[in-house]
Amino acid sequence: MEKKVYSIDGKELRTINLDDKIFGLPVNEDVIYYAITNELANKRVGTACTKTRAEVHGSNAKPYKQKGTGNARRGDKKSPITVGGGTIFGPKPRDYSYAIPKKEKRLAMKSILSLQAQADRLTVVEDFTIESGKTKDLVKILKNFVKDERTVILLKDDDAKIKQAGRNLPNVYFLSYNRLRAHDLFYGRKIIMLEGAAKNLSDFYAEDKEAK
Repeated sequence: MEKKVYSIDGKELRTINLDDKIFGLPVNEDVIYYAITNELANKRVGTACTKTRAEVHGSNAKPYKQKGTGNARRGDKKSPITVGGGTIFGPKPRDYSYAIPKKEKRLAMKSILSLQAQADRLTVVEDFTIESGKTKDLVKILKNFVKDERTVILLKDDDAKIKQAGRNLPNVYFLSYNRLRAHDLFYGRKIIMLEGAAKNLSDFYAEDKEAK
């Protein structure tokens, strides 16, 4: 797949051949769903907690005698049917995280990259960084490619300066080529990929091609 490479000023510089094994695959919607669901589950804190009737503070005495009052039979005040009583089958702290197969996760990332490339939401830009670390310098570059939309920038490495410049921008997300997140990548309305990240992605997924 051929894509144009743009300068940070938005001018066309050259073309680049993107690996079809990463950017030209048929989109596998199932593995994309599994990968996103897995990420969201792993982010859950799982600290929700309710008290059972054994844990609620209160008296164990019956509120009135068993027979003769005309009322229903009642136990103690901690009964789940009483206001302020325990909770039946309420949530308890738990770990929601789970793992999915490595091959499945990598296929999901390639499927999302292919989907974004085929939908023409992927733009390749020459390698750049923000030496000043200032937000205004990054905004000046982004104005040439995106409007006010959810944007994902694929980096060729873990560039702290460019991340510092973009941390105040609510709709901009940064992903290193070797630490992609399916949720951010899938819901990005615009993907800006640095030219170096395209090459690194090909090398990173090379083992998948060798395994076939």
